[in-house]
Amino acid sequence: MKKRVLFLFVIAFLSGCQMRVLNPKSDTADQLTDLIYLSFGIMMLVLIVVFILFVQFLRKFRERGNRKFDIPPDEKENKWLEITWTVVPVLLLAILAVPTVKSTYDITSKVSGSAEGSQGDAMIVRVVGQQFNWKFTYENGKESYDELVLPVDQEVEFRLTSNDVIHSFWIPNLSGKIDVLPGEETRLSFEPGEEGTYQGKCAEFCGAEHTLMRFETKVMSQEAFESWMQKE
Repeated sequence: MKKRVLFLFVIAFLSGCQMRVLNPKSDTADQLTDLIYLSFGIMMLVLIVVFILFVQFLRKFRERGNRKFDIPPDEKENKWLEITWTVVPVLLLAILAVPTVKSTYDITSKVSGSAEGSQGDAMIVRVVGQQFNWKFTYENGKESYDELVLPVDQEVEFRLTSNDVIHSFWIPNLSGKIDVLPGEETRLSFEPGEEGTYQGKCAEFCGAEHTLMRFETKVMSQEAFESWMQKE
C-alpha cells in the first residue's frame, strides 16, 4: 500500500513538471540547456563514484565473525588520496566553470554597448514590469499588455525596466531570467528559432497578486508578424 501511494505521488509530481527549460526554442536557451546537461552529468558522475565507494566500504568493513569487535588501525597519512580528493574537485569545477563563463560572456555581449545604440539588426522591444502586468512597446509605437509577439529567426533585444518593485522577466523556452529594476534599464537578447506559443512569467515575488504576472509569447512568421504590427 505504501509503495502504491509513493508511486502515485511521484507520478503526480512529475506530471506537474513540464520541464520547459529543457525544451529550448532559441539560441540563448540552447546554451543554457547545454550548461544544465553538463552540470547534471558532472553531478551524476560524482554521485555514482560516491555510491560505489559507499557500497565497497560497507562490504569491506562490515562486522562479521571474530572481527566483530576488532578496531582497525589508524591511517596516519596517504599523500595520493589527499592529492586525489583535492585535485579532482578542482578539475570538475574547472570543467563546469569554463563553458559557464564562455556562455555568460556570449549572452551578455549581445546586449553590451551604449544605452541608445541598437545591436546590429536586432529588433528593439521595450518592456515595463508593474504590479501586476507586463507592457511591451515596439519600435513603431505599438503597445500590448501580457502578450509578447515576436518574429521567428529575428534577433530581439529587450530593454526592461520597472514602474514599482523588482520583477524578474523569464520565458523558460527562450531565455534565462533577468531582473527588472525600478529606475534602471536591463537588457536581454535572443533569437527565437521556432514558431509557437510559449509561457512567460515574473520569477521574482513582487506582491500579493504575483501569480497574475504571466504573459504569452507568440512566435510567428515574419509575414504574420508584420500583419500583426499593422493592426490597431
